[in-house]
Amino acid sequence: MQVKAYGQTDIGLKRKNNQDAILVAEDIHLYAVADGMGGHKGGEVASQMSLKVAEDFFRANQNMDPRALTKEMYRRACEKVYDESQIDQSLSGMGTTLVLAFLRDTKVYFGNVGDSRVYMFKNNRLWQITDDHSLLNEQVRAGLIEEDNADHFEGKNVITRSVGFERVVENDFLERDIDSNESYILCSDGLHGLISNEEILQVCRDHPLEKWPEMMINKAKEAGGDDNVSVVAFSVEVSS
Repeated sequence: MQVKAYGQTDIGLKRKNNQDAILVAEDIHLYAVADGMGGHKGGEVASQMSLKVAEDFFRANQNMDPRALTKEMYRRACEKVYDESQIDQSLSGMGTTLVLAFLRDTKVYFGNVGDSRVYMFKNNRLWQITDDHSLLNEQVRAGLIEEDNADHFEGKNVITRSVGFERVVENDFLERDIDSNESYILCSDGLHGLISNEEILQVCRDHPLEKWPEMMINKAKEAGGDDNVSVVAFSVEVSS
């Protein structure tokens, strides 16, 4: 199995600090994006802390069942971020999204909390693999607003699940058989909130994988760069 992975995070054009964090741990085939929230420094602490918990736990438990591994990692990360926010009042209310992907044998696994996303690029088409844990997505799924009107929804940036805002969180878990014709993109809402899926798809079609993070981030900045923006892209080639 050969894996190619690339990642980049950028402060954007309007924020004073970068509350996003990325993880590209190629030796253990673990990839993640976290988008922090909470106060001047809380979001930055939460995102970096959650990724450290993730990497340390995955390194120490590589033979653990993937579903159990993912659930326990989110539990530990959530407790760590929450407990730190209770100790240091300057970090009160902090939390973070955390979306991840990892490879084991012939499968790729995904975990998700929040509104950072995983996309799959295959056969010149783009699919969103994860569901957003956001007020907007809940309203769309309930049929209360039309997806076409999403840009005008006042609470579109409100997330309904995060790592560390409360001490317990439920994560999503997905798995797929690895296919050499697939590539994956993990990103924060600084990307998908500013450029369309069609624009993301166009980058995938027009540029090699190693250019995707840079090109997508540049497009988000061209669209205003209102938020921090992070992109991790990877592909897998399975030996026959």
